Amino acid sequence: MAFTLTMPEVGETVTEGTIERWLKQPGDKINKYDPIVEINTDKVNVELPSPVSGTIIELLVAEGDTVPIGAALATIEEVAGEAPADIAPPRPSQEPAPAKAPPTSVARTHAAGERRRATPRVQKLAEELGLSLDAVAGTGPGGRIVEEDVRAAVSRAPLAAPASAEQGPEEESVPLTAVRRTIARRMSEAAFSAPAAWLAAEADVSGLVRLRDSLKESFRTKHGSDLTYLPFVAHAVSRALVEHPYLNASWGEDRIILKKRINLGIAVATDHGLIVPVVPAAERLSVTALALAINDLGERARANKLRLEDVQGGTFTLDNTGAFGSIMSQPIINLGQSAIITLEAVTKQPRVVGDDAIAVRSVVALCLSFDHRVLDGHQAGYFLREVKRRLESIGPDTGID
Repeated sequence: MAFTLTMPEVGETVTEGTIERWLKQPGDKINKYDPIVEINTDKVNVELPSPVSGTIIELLVAEGDTVPIGAALATIEEVAGEAPADIAPPRPSQEPAPAKAPPTSVARTHAAGERRRATPRVQKLAEELGLSLDAVAGTGPGGRIVEEDVRAAVSRAPLAAPASAEQGPEEESVPLTAVRRTIARRMSEAAFSAPAAWLAAEADVSGLVRLRDSLKESFRTKHGSDLTYLPFVAHAVSRALVEHPYLNASWGEDRIILKKRINLGIAVATDHGLIVPVVPAAERLSVTALALAINDLGERARANKLRLEDVQGGTFTLDNTGAFGSIMSQPIINLGQSAIITLEAVTKQPRVVGDDAIAVRSVVALCLSFDHRVLDGHQAGYFLREVKRRLESIGPDTGID
């Protein structure tokens, strides 16, 4: 019996994937859960396992091709009597499903003289993205074109090189990789779709620095990995998000969707691009558990060994820009989220303490970008203040387990 392997659903904002490399060829035998193809979706390369055992009959998509979610990838003559595995199930819904149909970029046929309906804001967004609304199907009430329709259409459109991008005698052209192309498209889409605002705050983390210094050797001996500042910040951010749910939300065009779990995305720089694997239910984890989870995700991301479930369901993103010496940054919000925060470099700074005394303290900047459609500055400010309070309260007796 022939089984058809399809492009799995990876996340609510992901609409397509690129075939990076076939790991099996027609005629090859394959066991259930064996990797069959390497695909690129939403800035990450993952190996897709086979849901069945059997023999590869035909590969339906060539390497380098980009296809939508649900597209047929290959056919497999499966072993009789074996039930297919569910290799990439959709995440359990955290909110009621919208009544409207999912967005599509297939244009509908309109009667002569019918006026395409879109608000001026949506029209402006389409113009900024270089998209004609004639190529967009509206999924809003009465066929209205909403922002989600425009973003979905843009995500399916290929990136076009600027007309002036001809190579000069002193220049070198570097072909875009699939990951770089995806990053460029998604970041452009995110930057244009969300009216982002920005806040920054400084935290005196002298207590955190002393605690980490006292624990790092024993932590390395016990767990075999380094204890950095990042899991402490991840812990503070996750706990603060519980108290400030609009930072852990997404824009739903006609509603704001508050997420019940804190699925913390951790930005990881790799040789093949920026990747954001996810620590699920981060609010339930201790500093130690977060450190181990973050270290594991980082190592596997850099080794190109992430699984599909490792990049699914992120609700908020933390970026450790301070690892590169940055002291201030303005990050772009990931699609489907309402905010992103950066941890900048911890530096020694003179500060006024006590009764106007001057002391050298360990100081770090926390930079927050947020979607102004979902929340206002005072909500973002209260959240940032709570993260700062939690970090500044860390002392020699603070537990990490």
